Amino acid sequence: MKEGVIDVLMYIFSSYADQNDNLPEDRDGIDADLRAAGFDPLEIDKAFDWLDGLAQDDDIPSVAQSLHSTRIFSTEESVRLDQHAQGFLLFLEQSGVLTPKLRELVINRVMALDDNSEVDIEELKWVVMMVLFNSAEDHDENTLMHYEDIVFADQPTLFH
Repeated sequence: MKEGVIDVLMYIFSSYADQNDNLPEDRDGIDADLRAAGFDPLEIDKAFDWLDGLAQDDDIPSVAQSLHSTRIFSTEESVRLDQHAQGFLLFLEQSGVLTPKLRELVINRVMALDDNSEVDIEELKWVVMMVLFNSAEDHDENTLMHYEDIVFADQPTLFH
């Protein structure tokens, strides 16, 4: 199986996000499950490193910004996130799904992905959901389910 870090992360998230009772109790158990599913041990290790970085979100400073502020992406960020992806992040922020701090964490986690290639919109959606679920103490389950509907919707959500 030729899979990358994002594929391992998506597998972990989709397999374990809603199964707190079925989650292996330690990293070794998850590692064994991933190896049994056919993932490369090196990619598994990189995925765990990525998740460790996600857990250390204190490195992202709180961003105080006015409602009229615009986030300017660096050249490196623009290589990873095309205009469509940048627009999607702006949509999520304007919709109240992402705070400026969570937006920065999403960008940080995209930049931390192993591959330097462009992150497509579907991969970005998975990163957004992983960040949101990691910050679950700020959200109740219904809010997270609503955000999941917005993030994975094929059409933009209309707000009334």
